[in-house]
Amino acid sequence: MFLSTYKNNIDKKGRVSVPAPFRSYLSNLGYNGIICFPSFNNQSIESWSQDRIEKISSAIDALNPFEEKKDYFATSILSESINLQFDSEGRISLTPKLLKHAKIKNNMLFVGQGKTFQIWEPTAFEKFKVQARKKSNINRASLKWKEMGEK
Repeated sequence: MFLSTYKNNIDKKGRVSVPAPFRSYLSNLGYNGIICFPSFNNQSIESWSQDRIEKISSAIDALNPFEEKKDYFATSILSESINLQFDSEGRISLTPKLLKHAKIKNNMLFVGQGKTFQIWEPTAFEKFKVQARKKSNINRASLKWKEMGEK
């Protein structure tokens, strides 16, 4: 899983090293890169493995082919997605469009989200984290999980 938060700087050539634990997890899934697209919900970059983007693509394909929302989702997610392969040192080069969306200049945070991760400008993430903690506290009773053997 993608866990924890890591801060890394962009080098002079516009590359950033993806945290080793994140690369290791992706490697164990058989991937040597990530799919990135601008977040719907935040001023961040969503980063997914190939299998996750294929799941969302399948969900979009399952919609009525003549329904407007199919085009909306395909345009907002799939057409905005970019496949970024790791170089020999585990770095990627985020596009200017993605960096602009997240307002990232020199450094960024890689924020684990379990099956995915996000890339944030550090100050923006700190503000979001304060709000997330408050809202999580308010909504904590709604977080439930099934015990082993439950359906």
